[in-house]
Amino acid sequence: MPIRGVLFDVDDTLFDSGSEAGSVLAYLRTQGLADQVPDSAAALGLWREVRERHYARFLAGELTFAGQQRERARELLTRLGAHADLSDQEASAWFAGYQAHRHATRAAFPDAEPALQVLAPDFRLGVVSNSSADHQRRKLESIGLLPYFGDRIVCSDPHGAAKPAASIFLTGCAVLGLRPHEVAYIGDDYETDARGACRAGLHGFWLDRARGGTATDPGVGVVHSLEGLRAALGARASDAPPE
Repeated sequence: MPIRGVLFDVDDTLFDSGSEAGSVLAYLRTQGLADQVPDSAAALGLWREVRERHYARFLAGELTFAGQQRERARELLTRLGAHADLSDQEASAWFAGYQAHRHATRAAFPDAEPALQVLAPDFRLGVVSNSSADHQRRKLESIGLLPYFGDRIVCSDPHGAAKPAASIFLTGCAVLGLRPHEVAYIGDDYETDARGACRAGLHGFWLDRARGGTATDPGVGVVHSLEGLRAALGARASDAPPE
C-alpha cells in the first residue's frame, strides 16, 4: 500500500528553535536583565529549562497554554532576581513582549521548504504537534510554511491528548482523509514522534539531524535531513504496513 500522506512535527523538525537564542538575550536586554546571564548560550539554557518544566505541565493538563506562558515568565524573572509577583495580566504582557522579539528571528530549517515543495504535488500534507493550534499556525505562517498545510493542523490543544497518544496521530490521519497505514509521520523525537506514530499504525520516521542516534525499533525509519524524506517514503512504500 503506497504512502499517500505525510504528517509533520513542527518544533525542531520544520521550525529551527535554535534561532531563539538571540531573541531571548535581546529581550532580556530590553528588560535590563541581560547582565544576569553571562552570554546568549546561558540565557537560552535557562529559558529552555524553564520552558520544559512548565510545558510539561501544559501537556499533562495542569496548565492551559496561556497559563504555562505566564508561569514561565514568573519563574524566569525569579531566577534572574527580578520582581516576579506578577498578576496574570502582567505575566501575559511580559511574555507577549518576548514573542514580539521572537517573531522577528523565527526561521525554518533550510531543508524544510524544499522538502515540502517536492512532496506537495504527490502527498497530502499536515501537522500534528504538542502545542496550541493557534500558536503553531501563526508560527508556520511567520516562517512561510503555512500554505503547504492550510487547515490540516492538529494540536494537543484543543485535541485534548498529546503525542505519543495514538488518538492525536489518528486524528491527523482523519484530517488528511487517509488510513493510518497510508500516512507517514516525521519528527525529531524518537520516542514521542517516531515510535508513537508506529504504535498508532502509521509509518514513523525519526529526523536525526545530529546523526548520533540509533533506531532500535525495526519499524522506525531514520532520515538525517528532510532532503532525504521523499526517497525514504518511496523505499517504505513497498514494505508491509506497520503493526
